[in-house]
Amino acid sequence: MKHLIYFFACLLPGLIACGQTPKTAQPPEPLGFEEYDPVSTLKVPEHKVTHSKYPFIDVHNHQWDMDKANLKPLLAQMDSLNMGIMVNLSGRGWGSVEQGTQFFDNALANANKTNAKRLVLFTNLNFDEVGRKGWTEDAVKLLEADVKKGAHGLKIFKNLGLTNKDETGHVLRVDDPRLDPIWAKCGELGIPVLIHTADPKSFWDPMDRYNERWLELKLHAGRKRAANDPVPWDQLIAEQHNVFRKHPKTTFIAAHMGWYPNDLNKLDSLMTVFPNMNVEIGAVIAELGRQPRASRKFFEKYQDRILFGKDSWVPSEYATYFRVLETDDEYFPYHKKYHAFWRMYGMGLPDEVLKKVYYKNALRIIPGLDKSQFPK
Repeated sequence: MKHLIYFFACLLPGLIACGQTPKTAQPPEPLGFEEYDPVSTLKVPEHKVTHSKYPFIDVHNHQWDMDKANLKPLLAQMDSLNMGIMVNLSGRGWGSVEQGTQFFDNALANANKTNAKRLVLFTNLNFDEVGRKGWTEDAVKLLEADVKKGAHGLKIFKNLGLTNKDETGHVLRVDDPRLDPIWAKCGELGIPVLIHTADPKSFWDPMDRYNERWLELKLHAGRKRAANDPVPWDQLIAEQHNVFRKHPKTTFIAAHMGWYPNDLNKLDSLMTVFPNMNVEIGAVIAELGRQPRASRKFFEKYQDRILFGKDSWVPSEYATYFRVLETDDEYFPYHKKYHAFWRMYGMGLPDEVLKKVYYKNALRIIPGLDKSQFPK
């Protein structure tokens, strides 16, 4: 035995010298934030809702091929969700005024041929030539013509205030006075303006470990903005509010709850100051679902001025909206980690509030919608 011990004692230095050191277990690398996705062990009642309790109107949808697509499969998907009416906010698509007119005419004809009662359009305006002689007058005439054809409202994309430039090459302000006749005309025509200004404030904040949108900004680098790119976030939002203030006879629907779903006290103050301001909940259900008690109080207080909207057309994601609005469920997952790494809680809205959010408010605010397919 002594000889064997001596033999291995002499052999070990040679193994080490030859790089043959016995392997030892290395501690595992810590999981990164992107990898960590634990399965909850919490056992609570679940009510997974894939079909809304009442038929609803989606006031914030985008169908970029409505001019030529077969829309019957779209109607079938709407039926599966209990969606009564879809509002396509991209009525003019993208491109020049002439291209937009062709798109609008074809999309409207296609929608009317398929089901005019359930597929409706808002129109849009191209702001890139503001300042050209006669631009404002032409824009007002185009708006009137589209409404006469069948547009139910005007959608303003976030490009206004961010990328649209006037004839001098300067970024166009949301509250540019040359646009005042447009807002006024919408009031005269009795159509709402659904306006999207800016993006979540976190996009303007430093991209550090304190930013709740860090993962989204990492995965979608183009969404990150410098503090003044092209102007501060607060300025953009103030420009939108200037428009609301200046045109009290025009009905506005602030897209994405005006980017204040995470500060309902602030939004409460704005809704008090601007009685012509309504909001829709597209792409912000994650904010509402993490503060269910505060959200429910807000919805009950402003039950006549909140509309249902979703934004991106991903039918499976509507289930999160239904569950947050309708149930009392606790601690259930959101459908996109990079939007919300936290869990959702249901508001359990009363039926009368739910009906208003799902369809009654839209039927009152948006003219010309068919009421026959909705409960009274």
